[in-house]
Amino acid sequence: MCGPDDGTVPGGGHQDPAAPHPGTGGAYRDGPWRNYFLILLDRIPMPIAVCRADGKVLIANPAMAAQWGTAPGRLPGRNLLDLFHPRDTAQLDRLTEALRAGRRSRYPVAVRWRDRSQDLEREGELTVDPVGDPSVRPPALLALLRVRDTAPPPPPRGRASPVEARILALAAGGATTASIGTALGLTVDGVNYHLSRLSRRWRVQGRTALVARAYVLGVLAPGSWPPEPA
Repeated sequence: MCGPDDGTVPGGGHQDPAAPHPGTGGAYRDGPWRNYFLILLDRIPMPIAVCRADGKVLIANPAMAAQWGTAPGRLPGRNLLDLFHPRDTAQLDRLTEALRAGRRSRYPVAVRWRDRSQDLEREGELTVDPVGDPSVRPPALLALLRVRDTAPPPPPRGRASPVEARILALAAGGATTASIGTALGLTVDGVNYHLSRLSRRWRVQGRTALVARAYVLGVLAPGSWPPEPA
């Protein structure tokens, strides 16, 4: 995200990518607090990563790893910019300059990427927050990904057998239970059995509610008269 950071720590050597950032002190540096943080991070459904100022990942939760089509343990050392491509490089430049100047605020970066878990092109926003001890420069970055829906979800489909769909279509046209049975070769009890099963499945009461639910769930074709299964 900004200039190079070789990951060295005081006294020589390199920082463990999974370890807290050097500026994280107090009770949060070691001990149970770090374990609590990791447990919480794993359970948050929003994709989240903590990375160095140059974009290299220190730790990521499963939701973020899913965007890469991999496991969280395989992300440390990878760079966020390997996956997320800024739509406006000026936003990234502003973040870089702010980090160099020591300013701390929340920086949104519009990004696009290929969701490898579903093999789809996605768009969204990375919200980047500098975190850690203010005296440490450059700071670590907390990156939260908000995925933008690129297509409306498909309409819900109800679960109904061909016989149930025919019963609903005849009922929607005003047929009586007896006439439905005659048309489909069922007894009155057989027709009532199917209607009762549908009522329990869809949690509605009465034939009118069943027919309305069938249209909402896509079981019956809209704009068709006499009514027909979809």
